[in-house]
Amino acid sequence: MKALAARRHDRRAPIVLLLLALLLTGGLYAAFAPSASAAAPTSASADDIAKGKQLFQANCSTCHGPSAAGTASGPSLIGVGAAAVDFQVGTGRMPAVMDGPQVEAKPVQFSQEQINQLAAYVASLGPGPAIPTAEEVDPAKGDPATGMALFRTNCAMCHNAVGAGGALSRGKFAPNLWETSPTHLFEAMLTGPQSMPVFNNANLTPDEKRDIIAFINEQGGAAPGGLDLGAIGPVSEGLWAWVVGLGLLIGAAVWIGAKSS
Repeated sequence: MKALAARRHDRRAPIVLLLLALLLTGGLYAAFAPSASAAAPTSASADDIAKGKQLFQANCSTCHGPSAAGTASGPSLIGVGAAAVDFQVGTGRMPAVMDGPQVEAKPVQFSQEQINQLAAYVASLGPGPAIPTAEEVDPAKGDPATGMALFRTNCAMCHNAVGAGGALSRGKFAPNLWETSPTHLFEAMLTGPQSMPVFNNANLTPDEKRDIIAFINEQGGAAPGGLDLGAIGPVSEGLWAWVVGLGLLIGAAVWIGAKSS
């Protein structure tokens, strides 16, 4: 017993315990971490990847490098996943036309088949978020009321209370979301393009992302009262009430004063 107690008080005991803890942590991570293959599109074939590589070399390698490892003109794409490619290329933001504060959406330059091939190639370079399924982005399966609460907590400070967009600093802006497809909305939350933060599945679960999509899907339509007031939420409504309502009250007060005199 004395010998065991002496070993416990040995100077090297903390080092041994630290190594054992690191070994245990590494083992648990290896056991529970998602595999790289799970991040790649399940339908991607070797032919898709090969064609995607050809498209990448012809259209993207100038900025992102021949091996997609990045250059001074463009970031590395290793590990960004298929979802980032589908969003950037599927909204026309890539290939970019010119440098600027923000890469804006423009007409798409590739077919969906070519976009899928590019996504398959980039996904093959390293694990990253996959393109969401149709069920994950179906607005009909989301809860708009829950989505409204989530959107106004996480997104409204940039995109406005109803997703109409807004100005940011240094010439950047948060775009209007009403015309963005459900798939691209999900991918934007998942990958965090440009100034947008990443909302991974630990920040917002897939069901919560779908609820937000359901809320956005209901915005931007015809106003129930017939006048949308710009359709940008409580700011324009409050301004209308202040200017018009207060103006009517002042006018009424002046009229009453004139009549009484």
